[in-house]
Amino acid sequence: MIRFTLSCENAHSFESWFKSNEACDDLMTKGLVNCTTCGSTTIRKSLMTPSVATKGHVETPIEKLRKEVEANSEYVGTQFAARAREMHDGTAPEKPIYGEANAAETKALIEDGIPVIPLPFIPTKKVN
Repeated sequence: MIRFTLSCENAHSFESWFKSNEACDDLMTKGLVNCTTCGSTTIRKSLMTPSVATKGHVETPIEKLRKEVEANSEYVGTQFAARAREMHDGTAPEKPIYGEANAAETKALIEDGIPVIPLPFIPTKKVN
């Protein structure tokens, strides 16, 4: 089986599975492939990248970053802004932390010169 991204003459895009490349071409030539949006039978294959199977799971840079952050920092949940401010003000010892802050809290930290950076993942740890 092979999946193709297809588009019609009206620029609608959709995907469909076929037994083979030849089967797809044969069905399209016979007008048996319809656009899922408008029903047009004038269909063409869109450019696509093949899905290449790999042996096992390949760790992504974001997964590596998550492991590094979680192994070397304390998750402080929604207390992130307060804890970051305490460390910046010197009322709490400095240590690596990560957690969650809303837009207003984040903006206030940045305006006060407290360094923060958004992480490209959702924390897996939760605090009760």
